[in-house]
Amino acid sequence: MRLTRLILFVALVVATGACQQKAIDEEVEPGSTNSDWTEETHSNTVDPNYAVVFPQEQVNTLEITLTAADWSAIRSDMQEKFGSDFGGSGSSRPGAGNQPGEFGTGDPDYVAVPVKFNGKVWEKVGFRLKGNSSLSSAWRSGIYKLPFRLHFDRFEDDYPEIKNQRFYGFKELSMSPGYSDNSLIREKVVADIFRSAGVPAARTAFYKVYIDFGEGQKYCGVYTMVEVIDDTMVENQFGEDQGNIYKPESSFRQFTQSEFEKKNNETEADYSDVQAFITALNASNRTSDPAQWRTNLENTFNVDHYLKFLAVNNTIVNWDTYGAIAHNYYLYNSPTGKLTWIPWDHNMSMTSSSTGGMAGMRAVSLSMSEVTQSWPLLRYVADDPVYYARYKEYVRAFGQSVFTSANMDALFTKYHTLISPYVIGPEATESGKYTHLSSSASFTSALSSLKSHVSTRVQAVNDFVN
Repeated sequence: MRLTRLILFVALVVATGACQQKAIDEEVEPGSTNSDWTEETHSNTVDPNYAVVFPQEQVNTLEITLTAADWSAIRSDMQEKFGSDFGGSGSSRPGAGNQPGEFGTGDPDYVAVPVKFNGKVWEKVGFRLKGNSSLSSAWRSGIYKLPFRLHFDRFEDDYPEIKNQRFYGFKELSMSPGYSDNSLIREKVVADIFRSAGVPAARTAFYKVYIDFGEGQKYCGVYTMVEVIDDTMVENQFGEDQGNIYKPESSFRQFTQSEFEKKNNETEADYSDVQAFITALNASNRTSDPAQWRTNLENTFNVDHYLKFLAVNNTIVNWDTYGAIAHNYYLYNSPTGKLTWIPWDHNMSMTSSSTGGMAGMRAVSLSMSEVTQSWPLLRYVADDPVYYARYKEYVRAFGQSVFTSANMDALFTKYHTLISPYVIGPEATESGKYTHLSSSASFTSALSSLKSHVSTRVQAVNDFVN
């Protein structure tokens, strides 16, 4: 009898253990509850598929479904953090920064939503709103074409079945709605222009976006999908991503740690690279021994690359970056051990006057003669004859090889033609509370405005370099 009981007990333990192990295996198996899961589409074992996610000759479609509870949670979070309900005038909450376009502090919360693309669904994807002036304006005006981010494994701790979930190899993606840009192509073309000039910048592509806010799917128009710098861009364009990646909000007059948000290596409290750069930039030997100042600066910062960026940035005109406001750029401590500048957020560039949250601001001129020491990385570079001469040559080269009226007109026409059927019809039409456009005519006329801007800037370059 005892032997029989012992055998039964052992059998029970073995069976229980097997069941428990099976449950554990099923719990952590990626995609186990999603019949659409495949290695190519959902896993983290493949390289990012740029051809699928960032096509240059077509407009992809993305469908996002929020429940009524999700939308209510987003509204409550925004009201608490930013002092305004959707469609309400509101105001930035106390403690928000004083810079133009800044809307509250901190990031909105994520909610878990299904995302559909090419007939496949990605479950429990992190969705959150993003942005400063673009978010502020849309939110307070009750415009549903809101800027947002997608994070594909944000909720993996809550839902183990999506552990390391990816979107064709991408973990995060940023969606720009074309705020303050009637052409809807600036975010796209400026990134292309930077890369054509030899300045690494995020990949971009156009998407038709449909969102259900809990009351049925709505067409929210054409967005520009933007590659996230610290997800895939750095590794793809620099060959590795082990160095520090920062998204600063600093003018570089002094080092303040809180102004240098780390996007990787967060657990290491090592900011020695940016500290060394700021020390070298503001050193007193800038005027007493400029040659040594340049040597010290170049040991910490990729100055030549920055001069190339600056030539492009000042030529096209950019109202929403360093020189007007201390954000919208990244710094990467590249394989050379020097910080390298990466441009970001281009919807307010390539226009002759500031708009939206930048109204009343001044973009940096080609000569930079108006820039004060409040922006030392501009002022000190412009004051140094060696750097200024090199910068001027980069302006000349950019104007001759990339930024010509013929090149830009062809680029603008290509993308305007590509997205037109999904902006003003016949395939789909942006309208009402689901667009930032005041009319179809505003989109149509924006193309000629862009071309006119280029013509004006080409003349400005000629005047500056000759």
